[in-house]
Amino acid sequence: MPMGRVTQVVDCREAMGMGKGGGIAQRGTISECRYPDVIIVGMSPGRRHVTKPVCDITSGLRQQGIEYSISTLILNAGSGVPPDAPNIGGGVLGAYFGLTEKEVRQIERHKLAILHHGNVRSHVVHKIRFILAACNINAVVVSQAPIDYEDLAKIGVKTAIVMPQVDKIVTQGTVMAIVSGVTRGQTPTREKMAEVIHAVMKLLKSQKFKE
Repeated sequence: MPMGRVTQVVDCREAMGMGKGGGIAQRGTISECRYPDVIIVGMSPGRRHVTKPVCDITSGLRQQGIEYSISTLILNAGSGVPPDAPNIGGGVLGAYFGLTEKEVRQIERHKLAILHHGNVRSHVVHKIRFILAACNINAVVVSQAPIDYEDLAKIGVKTAIVMPQVDKIVTQGTVMAIVSGVTRGQTPTREKMAEVIHAVMKLLKSQKFKE
């Protein structure tokens, strides 16, 4: 019978982190819990792309005593835009955004994905489309830029509120909830953390996610 604290064992990384003490997860790494319930997918770290607030969301969900397991995946090629995105603003520098077959398998092992992909609105929606086209999973989108279900449906992303025309659908997965206004590189406010936790708990407890 547990008394006081409840201990969680987390397999933190496949490789050493970045910075002092390895505090920032390196690209291509995943922290896994015992049961694959929720996976938080974040961008690759770099000068412009930082993994925060992904770690804050992970910690916040665990601190709430949620009885589900939370994993975190930092993508190997999580910067830039997907190769199928329109050429907005004359293109991008560096590598294109993409997923490996291993990352697709890691994501699809879970019941729900939390997708966090930055602050450029056009980049965010096309990254979401790329991920959900490859992965058959329901998702909560967390972004700094304000986006809505219509933005996603216009480019063929299935959502719980607005569906694209049948012949325009390009995704396997579905966006179930959106939380905007979560600032990249900063700890989320208490109000935004509450929005994320509420969305995750509502979905996991719904009949749709019961085994």
